[in-house]
Amino acid sequence: MLQINIKNLETFSVLCAEGQIVTGETDVLRRAFQSLPDTRRVVLDLAKVNIVDAHGLGVLLELRQRTHARGTRFELMNVSPPLRRIFEITRLDSVFDITYGTEFFPVVVRARRASFTALKSCA
Repeated sequence: MLQINIKNLETFSVLCAEGQIVTGETDVLRRAFQSLPDTRRVVLDLAKVNIVDAHGLGVLLELRQRTHARGTRFELMNVSPPLRRIFEITRLDSVFDITYGTEFFPVVVRARRASFTALKSCA
């Protein structure tokens, strides 16, 4: 079962996903995206996601397209090596902005130190 925990910060939102992004589970992710406030950046944290199937990749592409149409940046974060390999094989690693935790958190700290503590529970 896929669960999404949303952290809305000043200029961006982080969606912490846990479970599998597969056929039959993706509506949870779509609803989470629909509930987001207007932000400049949406980050999907995949640290606790162990499987993404072809349908799940399609939904991620759809959500990327929707956010870009609104002028919002869409990023994936904490992609595990097995998931990273899926993105490489499908060549979606060149389509998605994949930000690794070590690159993302210094930006958060500079933007607002208090926001960093709000994200600790995500990973």
